[in-house]
Amino acid sequence: MKVILLDDIKKLGNLGDVVNVKRGYARNYLFPKNLAIEALDKNLKVLEARKRRKAEQLAKERAELEELAKRIEAASCTVAVTAGEEDRLFGAVTTEDITAAFRQENINIDKKQVLIGENIKKLGVYQVEIKLHPEITVSTKVWVVRK
Repeated sequence: MKVILLDDIKKLGNLGDVVNVKRGYARNYLFPKNLAIEALDKNLKVLEARKRRKAEQLAKERAELEELAKRIEAASCTVAVTAGEEDRLFGAVTTEDITAAFRQENINIDKKQVLIGENIKKLGVYQVEIKLHPEITVSTKVWVVRK
């Protein structure tokens, strides 16, 4: 049975692909979960409309992320921590600390997006990468200062 995929499915195909599957798989799994529709002419038109909507949505998200990237590049955050002798920290600066510092600057990012190259265990200025999208990575400065 030929079906049109309405979503990306691992080991089967991507959105818009016309694939051949067994009837039971289509009837019992793909159709009830709205992951696919039968490959008919009218359904191909529906698919084209969905592709256009998804492309518009992706373009809008990308534009928002690029704007956020510009804001992040312009800003630098300061993390205040307690430090001992020779400017050594009690612990380390984590991605959560960095995201909290950016929240104070009214920039909301997820801690999973922050990429720290080396452990931050001393006071100073560090270069940190923030991966907003697979294609959009921004580098910014993080100032680690004494409380």
